[in-house]
Amino acid sequence: MARFFCPAPLNSGDLLDLPAGAARHVQVLRLQPGDSITLFNHGPGWTGTSPGGEFEARVTQMGRSQVQVEIGTHRAVEREAQRAVHLAVGMPANERMDWLVEKAAELGVASLQPLMTERSVLRLAAERATKKVEHWQSVAIAACEQCGGNQVPTVYGVKTLTQWLAGLPATDAAAPTRLLLSLREGPQALRAMELGAGALFLSGPEGGLSVAEENAAIAAGFAPVTLGARVLRAETAALTALALLA
Repeated sequence: MARFFCPAPLNSGDLLDLPAGAARHVQVLRLQPGDSITLFNHGPGWTGTSPGGEFEARVTQMGRSQVQVEIGTHRAVEREAQRAVHLAVGMPANERMDWLVEKAAELGVASLQPLMTERSVLRLAAERATKKVEHWQSVAIAACEQCGGNQVPTVYGVKTLTQWLAGLPATDAAAPTRLLLSLREGPQALRAMELGAGALFLSGPEGGLSVAEENAAIAAGFAPVTLGARVLRAETAALTALALLA
């Protein structure tokens, strides 16, 4: 059954006009009145009161650009990762960031923070940065629709590593464990780390973080870790860490 993200209050028995993106997708699939779909609504900025999980729905009307559905039974099903993992990544260049966002959403990442670092090839600012983040958020939505996830991860606005570290709250016992992928000698293997309920993982771009950037992250409470003897591509490293942590 086709699944659609619908960031609106969902209540069994209500009639609802789907938002433009979901409506367009229904039309592309050539669904007709009477066809069944699945809706979920928890995602970036959600402040509503309807439960998580997902809802059955039935298409009732199809217009040129409008699709109306009747919301049916709620299913209290979740397919999220057992541990909330937040990724902060030095953005890889070209289409690799799209791929990273898509696969991270499929693996159940809780949020993703794109960063510009000393060695970043991709540089974004102003309107171009805003458009890229909107695109990556749509990639995350599509990935959740496909894989069965009911919690769309937030893709935050682009920041420099310095800006991001300066804005982090003070660490405490309840905060996610802060981890830093490091190429220096001696870090503990990620597989061997004892973790709590959540993790904040920082990974660099092509070439990794500079020594000064690693030192700044360590000063902000990040523990350096390694994924093993091989040096992985930037996007592969972040996703490998997510798979191990989640």
